[in-house]
Amino acid sequence: MSEPRPSDRHDASQPDDTFEEIVGEETQRDPDLAVIEAGSRTLRTYAGTPQGEAVPARPTDPETDQRLRAVEQELAGRWGETKLEPSVTRIAALMDVLGEPQRAYPSIHITGTNGKTSTARMIEALLNAFELRTGRYTSPHVQSITERISLDGSPIEPERFIETYEDIKPYVEMVDAQQPYRLSFFEVLTGMAYAAFADAPVDVAVVEVGMGGTWDATNVIDSTVAVVTPISLDHTDRLGTTPAEIAGEKSGVIKQGATVILAQQPVDAAQVMLKKAVEVDATVAREGMEFGVTSREVAVGGQLLTLRGLGGEYEDIFLPLYGAHQAHNAAVALSAVEAFFGIGAEQARSLDIDAIRKAFAAVISPGRLEVVRSSPTVVLDAAHNPAGAKAAADGISEAFSFSRLIGVVGTSADKDVRGLLEAFEPIFAEVVVTQNSTDRAMDADELAAIAVEVFGDDRVQVEPRLDDALEAAITLAEEDDEYAGAGVLVTGSVITVGEARLLLGRG
Repeated sequence: MSEPRPSDRHDASQPDDTFEEIVGEETQRDPDLAVIEAGSRTLRTYAGTPQGEAVPARPTDPETDQRLRAVEQELAGRWGETKLEPSVTRIAALMDVLGEPQRAYPSIHITGTNGKTSTARMIEALLNAFELRTGRYTSPHVQSITERISLDGSPIEPERFIETYEDIKPYVEMVDAQQPYRLSFFEVLTGMAYAAFADAPVDVAVVEVGMGGTWDATNVIDSTVAVVTPISLDHTDRLGTTPAEIAGEKSGVIKQGATVILAQQPVDAAQVMLKKAVEVDATVAREGMEFGVTSREVAVGGQLLTLRGLGGEYEDIFLPLYGAHQAHNAAVALSAVEAFFGIGAEQARSLDIDAIRKAFAAVISPGRLEVVRSSPTVVLDAAHNPAGAKAAADGISEAFSFSRLIGVVGTSADKDVRGLLEAFEPIFAEVVVTQNSTDRAMDADELAAIAVEVFGDDRVQVEPRLDDALEAAITLAEEDDEYAGAGVLVTGSVITVGEARLLLGRG
């Protein structure tokens, strides 16, 4: 395993411009404009190779596409991700017959309510910057099922996805025959991910829970680092009705002697996490105490950060993602990687600053305040609960100067829809309610009834078909010259965002 290099301050004698030098050159201009210009040029200076294709298209080879569809169909015939029998019995049985592939590599386990996938992507990029082979497992996918399993920053190739499924299929069927319930869709995918990582092989796996923690299918790993992103109310029918109850389920990812990277939490949730850490003799690093965001400035295409990690401060970090929540995700990700390398508890040193800058500058997170069209600007965000909606609303208000913002909202029926709409109400001039193509989608008319109560009848338009909803929102944004700076935000569900992405030509 490669070791990280000790930190070196950026040498001003090198041809690369430092952030301070760039700002200094702009002293005759407005200070805010100088910072924005510095951000743009810092991106060009520090950006490394972007992460691989984030949202792959369908395979171009007809035979491969047909085989992939057959695998997708077989997986879809199993229990879906919303139907659960809370235990790790079946996945543990599968790991046993596969030879415990999840123990072939160290892992970083990520739980929480919001920000898990973006944080996972950042951790992956940082580990890649230090020449480690990574496997990343996240859910749900935006467009392609192969997004869920990533190797070295890129979604697994369709051929390899198919081969992995075919390799473990006999063992899956063996476990099915021995258990009261067949393995679920998510359990089989988890088994595939762990097998693919062992086969690669990877140096480290970055694993996002599907739901909860204690009984989540991913929780058969003994992670050395447990990451807990912000906890809020979601999946209350399965995880609990208070942040403390939800934290109790999610604390199951904290293993004996691990290091816990704890993002800012509600007080009752933090107390539960800290109690669990004490019980298993885990070390805890808390955002706002041991690490955090020292400073943050809006810049062209993202934001400029100074992060305080477990090993010291990291300045002039360009992050090409919008919103304060992504800055906090970055601080969590950085500290998780430091903890993985033993920095803080075992070693008093920092990671190489140039590697950190290049890694963060290359991060992408599809469907998270992602701009997919201009004239008018169309932004996608997968917010699906009130906390995520509030973060998205704050982020888009900060990063974009829309004169008028039109919302396109399609949600799942089992979510806090009113809370989500209330979070967006202050920033949406009008909202077009719609529905995606899944069975979980809330009926557009039912969603409209709630939207009218939140927005008023004159601000709500109903378009059951997503393509019609997008067209209606874009038309509203282009209505007349007065609103030449109008934009569109598509949100409410990862599925809605994924389908919109395809319709807008990004698939």
